[in-house]
Amino acid sequence: MSTGVLPFVRGIDLTRNNFGEGRFPATIKQMNRVQWLTLDKTQLCEIPEELGNLFKLEHLSLKYNGLEKLFGELTELSCLRSLNLRHNQIKNSGIPPELFRLEELTTLDLSHNKLKEVPEGLERAKSLLVLNLSNNQIKSIPNTLFIHLTDLLFLDLSKNHLETLPPQTRRLANLQTLNLADNPLELFQLRQLPSLHNLESLNMRNTQRTLLNFPITLDSLSNLAELDLSRNMLPKIPDCVYNLPNLKRINLSDNAITELSSNVELWQKLEVLNLSRNQLTVLPSAICKLAQLRCLYLNDNNLDFDGIPSGIGKLCSLEIFSASKNVLEMIPEGLCRCGALKKLNLSSNRLITLPEAIHLLDGLDQLDLRNNPDLIMPPKPSEAIKGSGIEFYNIDFTLQTQLLLAGGGIPPAVPSAPNAKDSTARKIRLRRGTRAESDQDSAKILKGMKDIAKDKDESIGYFDDLQAESVKPKRWDETLEKPQLDYSKFFEKDDGQLPGLTIWEIENFLPNKIEEAAHGKFYEGDCYIVLKTFFDDIGQLGWEIYFWIGNQATLDKRACAAIHAVNLRNFLGARCRTIREEQNDESEEFLSLFDTEVTYIEGGRTATGFYTVEDMMYTVRLYRVHASGSSVHLEPVAVHFNSLDPRYSFLLDAGIKLYIWLGCASKNTLNSKTRLMAEKINKTERKNKCEIIVEIQGEESEEFWRYLPVEGNEITKEKIQQHVPDNFEPATPRLYQVQLGMGYLELPQVELPDQKLVHTLLNTKNVYILDCFTDLFVWFGKKSTRLVRAAAIKLSRELFEMINRPVFALVTRLQEGTESQMFKSKFVGWDEVMAVDFTRTAKSVAKTGADLTEWARKQETRADLAALFMPRQNAMPLNEAEQLEEEWNYDLEAMEAFVLEGKKFVRLPEEELGHFYTGECYVFLCRYCIPADEEDVEMDDGKQSADEIQCVVYFWQGRNAGNMGWLTFTFTLQKKFKVMFGEELEVIRIHQQQENLKFMAHFKRKFIIHTGKRKDKLKATENKAVVELFHLRSNGGALCTRLIQIQPDAINLNSAFCYILFVPFDTGDESQSGIVYVWLGSKSSPEECKLVQEIAEKMFNNPLVSLQILNEGDEPENFFWVALGGRKAYDTSADFMNYTRLFRCSNERGYFTVAEKCTDFCQDDLADDDIMILDNGEQVFLWLGSRCSEVEIKLAYKSAQVYIQHLRIKQPEKPRKLFLTLKNKESKRFTKCFHGWSAHKVPPE
Repeated sequence: MSTGVLPFVRGIDLTRNNFGEGRFPATIKQMNRVQWLTLDKTQLCEIPEELGNLFKLEHLSLKYNGLEKLFGELTELSCLRSLNLRHNQIKNSGIPPELFRLEELTTLDLSHNKLKEVPEGLERAKSLLVLNLSNNQIKSIPNTLFIHLTDLLFLDLSKNHLETLPPQTRRLANLQTLNLADNPLELFQLRQLPSLHNLESLNMRNTQRTLLNFPITLDSLSNLAELDLSRNMLPKIPDCVYNLPNLKRINLSDNAITELSSNVELWQKLEVLNLSRNQLTVLPSAICKLAQLRCLYLNDNNLDFDGIPSGIGKLCSLEIFSASKNVLEMIPEGLCRCGALKKLNLSSNRLITLPEAIHLLDGLDQLDLRNNPDLIMPPKPSEAIKGSGIEFYNIDFTLQTQLLLAGGGIPPAVPSAPNAKDSTARKIRLRRGTRAESDQDSAKILKGMKDIAKDKDESIGYFDDLQAESVKPKRWDETLEKPQLDYSKFFEKDDGQLPGLTIWEIENFLPNKIEEAAHGKFYEGDCYIVLKTFFDDIGQLGWEIYFWIGNQATLDKRACAAIHAVNLRNFLGARCRTIREEQNDESEEFLSLFDTEVTYIEGGRTATGFYTVEDMMYTVRLYRVHASGSSVHLEPVAVHFNSLDPRYSFLLDAGIKLYIWLGCASKNTLNSKTRLMAEKINKTERKNKCEIIVEIQGEESEEFWRYLPVEGNEITKEKIQQHVPDNFEPATPRLYQVQLGMGYLELPQVELPDQKLVHTLLNTKNVYILDCFTDLFVWFGKKSTRLVRAAAIKLSRELFEMINRPVFALVTRLQEGTESQMFKSKFVGWDEVMAVDFTRTAKSVAKTGADLTEWARKQETRADLAALFMPRQNAMPLNEAEQLEEEWNYDLEAMEAFVLEGKKFVRLPEEELGHFYTGECYVFLCRYCIPADEEDVEMDDGKQSADEIQCVVYFWQGRNAGNMGWLTFTFTLQKKFKVMFGEELEVIRIHQQQENLKFMAHFKRKFIIHTGKRKDKLKATENKAVVELFHLRSNGGALCTRLIQIQPDAINLNSAFCYILFVPFDTGDESQSGIVYVWLGSKSSPEECKLVQEIAEKMFNNPLVSLQILNEGDEPENFFWVALGGRKAYDTSADFMNYTRLFRCSNERGYFTVAEKCTDFCQDDLADDDIMILDNGEQVFLWLGSRCSEVEIKLAYKSAQVYIQHLRIKQPEKPRKLFLTLKNKESKRFTKCFHGWSAHKVPPE
């Protein structure tokens, strides 16, 4: 059934279709308006008669076919302008002379055919501009040919048997390109050449040129830019060639040239010079004056070190220097000053070493040093070793770079020790000798260095005043980041840039622009965004943004219309507000936007973005699975018993069931990939509701055979035959892009890079048709227009019916983002594991075959190390802490405490307030009285404003308590609180030693953490009472003061802190009798000494317990040291408290970041998934979590090195060393930085 769209097709590319043996589609003749048609590689052996109806055809391409004759319909195509017939079997007898009477014919390509002479009547084609007769067997050119073809711009006669050209060649005054390569023109003197004044490109490769048969002068060819004289017999470059001032590219390879004249400097515009495979021993110094030279090829000559001028570094534009197969022992250091150099080929020479400056060529992409057995590479300069190569994902870890990225000043360099004199280097310098030019260059460089040093001396005062600034900490609101929205996904860059009206409809959550013809016509079930663009009074662009809501529109369309209206405002940077317009209630301003009255259309045109519950209709299909590189190719076959082959696995798609049939001779790897494909289909297309059933040949279920039209008694193992050819090749997919213009359609094929179909070719603004012969897919980009989509649907039908396809072939329509696995499998590398990511190392990625160097070059790798350079957070002063504590407790009206007992929360006894156990969960209900702000409250009738009551619930969880407490609170106590206080109730969950300051302030520095649970009696071995040791410490200020129970061991004491030691008496009963020692370190602060005594008196207010205050050094031997396991050496200083910093290294954001924990950090801040950097003032530790990746280890190691370098400048009096520590292997130097260190938490299984 015809769709009526073919007459509107202006062009179509049908390359690689099989139209041989009478399969040419008859529907082509319906394209009576087609202007260009491509039929390359279509296996045509004759001109189809259907082409005779294409009277408006202007461009016809029939390359790579089997045509022998052109008789037929071509002579009737009066509008034909270009005809490409290369790579056929055309002979002279098969070309009708009438073909050259076409008055519009300007381009004719008959190359790669079987012509033995110029076609008869060709001289009548007076309009020809491009003529290609190359790769034939033509022996002569008739004199009459060039008498009439005087308008020729391009003439290619290469690879024929021509011995001369007619004298009339000089009449080609307009000729710009002449290719005579690979012809035996030894006796041809090229006398006509100077008459071709407009010639820009001349190819004389392999034409037996010598100095005797070369023109004396070429001065008239002032426009010549490209000259190829390769594969000739020239002993030197003809003098006349030096007089071509506009020459840009010259190829002189494969000659016998022994020297170059200094006149080479006349080629000031030369960009490419090829002198490979000659006999050169030296290059003239004049070659260094070719400032625009980009490529220099010197392969296979006799050049040594002295043969390359030392001034070659002046070639500032040089990108490629290739000098393989010479006799180079060394290269001039000047070559390393060619800053633009990208490719350096020095293979197959006699190199001993290279200049050290070779490491400074940052832009060098390719360095080829193969076949130099004696080569020893110079060591890299120390300043160049910065660990920023691809193994570190192109992150530059130099201190200067990271300080600049963090916004700080560049520190002065640390002076290094002078290097010892290198006697070997001196011998090499003496062995080289001196050269005048080298001395001159050295003198210039030395003078430049002196001038720079002088300038630095004059400005030394400025640099003395410049201190090594650190990064100032940003305010909390400055550190907030706006969400990174890419508005280009929703709108085009030209939207809102020209005056007029633009309208989008909401479809599947996204805006879709509609055509101008549909403006003012709104569907009642849809929503629209309307943008009016205008110029204001001062000539600047202004905008008005409306979003229109239909009465029948679904919720998702209404919400997305409002959201994308704001996105449009942000995209334009507009200051206007977005205006909501509803159906039948539009404002006058909105209605005035349209020239005609607004029209409502019943129903909705676009689909909702929500899933709709409906019974899906599936087409039962059978696929034969073939290997295709690392993936698989699924070849659709007829759903029939005869399609099975024991050498393959098959996938039967029955909708809610996927059957995998495994032949008895199928390969295991292919079977596994078939299973993986079925899993992908189930997960991405069937919402995991599909049943996957594996059927093995000979053991099939009856349900499987029901899908194949075959009787049950015929199913035998012998019936399944091997019928698939061993050389089977799937049809090559063809990707078409649907293009729509004013009244016409075009269907060109997309050019495939490296002949690989990759999904990056799909542009979201376009619509594509993928023709796989047995499957034809229509892909709609999200930003494609409605008209293009409609045209693509009709074109796909025509294209499907145009070619003879099997009965099981299907047309499938796909939206961008919802592609099927069958469609994705046609593309290389789609929906596969990425070749490079941040969870893999450079070495492991390289094993996959990925080009990591190319990836790293293109990748803009982010890294945030700014936290390493920020100053350490200062401790809160005591007076400020006391003021905050007073204010927060003043606002506290009441606090009720609860503790989890069994499966419910009970009130906490008042005497236990402030005491926490590591195995328990607590709930604190705090009511705050917030005074009303008199300035912001309006007083009505003289009434006083009431204070606002704020309720906050704190849930405290010990580090050894499970999550059951939180679940119990959520489903019991929290619900009761919400009933009492409403939705304004704020719930804050906090973990042990991660409490916020406001919560800590309510306990007035008397925050005690016990080990274990409340009801448990801690007993040591042999049922003896346990000695308890508590450590008082403040982290970052008085508000963060805690008394934490630690391991009773003398090694845990420190002269800078206070401790409480409880030594129980072994009485045999449950009485809490014993001695309490309050140990005051000699360097502890008076405030902490007073505080610890108050806590001890309240904790052990028991007549059976005696309390003793001990100053350091007054400890009794009998009870005190015995209880601590004997006297041991302990730390006498806590100077590390002034330096401790903890950083977290992670790539969870998609890039590598370093973030600092607050000074009140704890042991549980050490995350298993990350790496931590700990600084204690003397050492810097790199702590490795048990689940961190190898990439994180590398980047964290480099970050720690940068941090230590920075500290050498900021704190030179305290140098740090870097240490590595693993989880559960921490040393005392590491654990002392954490208050209450104990065994790590065991993660839940």
